Amino acid sequence: MTSCHRCGRSRSSVSDLELLAWSSERTGKSVRWLCHVCAKTHVRDIEGKLPDEYWR
Repeated sequence: MTSCHRCGRSRSSVSDLELLAWSSERTGKSVRWLCHVCAKTHVRDIEGKLPDEYWR
């Protein structure tokens, strides 16, 4: 069963529409998921890691 890396929410516990907003990250051979709530909450953290060149 797949779950959110930050909060532990299960993918099977949300609607199909909410699944569309989940975010994934591939690290080596594994995939880590962020649920729609954590992805929205931490979008600033994610954007803050982008290089300055991205915003030009």
